[in-house]
Amino acid sequence: MDNPEELQPIVEEVLGKLKSSQPFQSTWDTAAFVVFLTFVGTVLLLLLFVCIHCCCCRHRSSRSQVNVKKGRSMGVDNLALEP
Repeated sequence: MDNPEELQPIVEEVLGKLKSSQPFQSTWDTAAFVVFLTFVGTVLLLLLFVCIHCCCCRHRSSRSQVNVKKGRSMGVDNLALEP
């Protein structure tokens, strides 16, 4: 695929599909596009959840540092680790 002559038909085919009013030639193309968009949407939603979780944990960790300074610990001590 180093020659421009080999790329010419591929470029013309892609440009022809873009110029036509029907970008998807079959129902399989449409289904694949829907699956792709669903995947991208799911990834973006998970990234949003990660950002929200990080913001909440940062706020919670700043409160727990205040509680540690006051002498109160958060959580339960694991006595099984004691000798």
